[in-house]
Amino acid sequence: MNSKRLEAFTDGVIAIIITIMVLELKVPSGGSLADLAQCLPLLIAYLLSFVNVGLYWNNHHHLFQLNPRIDGRVLWANLFLLFWLSLVPFVIRWLDESAWSTGATAAYGMVLGAAAIGYFLTERAIIACNGAGSRLARALGMDWKGWGTLAIYGAAIPLSFVSRWLAVALYVLVVALWFVPDRRFARVALP
Repeated sequence: MNSKRLEAFTDGVIAIIITIMVLELKVPSGGSLADLAQCLPLLIAYLLSFVNVGLYWNNHHHLFQLNPRIDGRVLWANLFLLFWLSLVPFVIRWLDESAWSTGATAAYGMVLGAAAIGYFLTERAIIACNGAGSRLARALGMDWKGWGTLAIYGAAIPLSFVSRWLAVALYVLVVALWFVPDRRFARVALP
C-alpha cells in the first residue's frame, strides 16, 4: 500500500501533540521578566520537547520519501512511535510540577527512549517491506546514529537517578546529534 494516508495521519497526530504541549505552558503570574523566569524550567522542557518532536516529524518525512511502500508492520510500528510521542506532554507536565524530580527526569528519558525505539522499529519495518536493497536500507547503512541514540537513552535513564542534570545533558546531546542535517538520506534521494 502507499504511505500517503499514514504520513497524513502522523502529521495530524504530531500537530496535536505540539498543540497540547503549547497549551500546557503556564502564563507568568505577573508582567515582569522575573515572573517569566519562574516559568523557565517549563519553557526549557517545552523547547527540548518541541525540537524532539519536530525532529521525529522531519525524519519521518524522509523515511517515506525514500520508500513510499508500506504494510501492516509499518502501520503498527508507526503507531508505537506515535503512542510514545503522545506521552511527551504528560512528562513535560510532570517535570514542571515536580521541579524536575529524579523520577520525572527518568520518565522523560523513558518516553523519549521508547519513541526512539518506535522510530527504529518503523525504519526496520519499512526496510522489511521494501527489501534489504531499498533506498532506505542503503541510506541507513549500519545506522550508527540510530544505535547511538538508543545507547545514549539507555545510559541517561539510569543516570538520572545519580544526576538528573547529567541525564538532561544526554537528552540534549541526542537532540544535537539529530539536529545536524542527516546527509544519509540526501545520498540516495529520489532523482
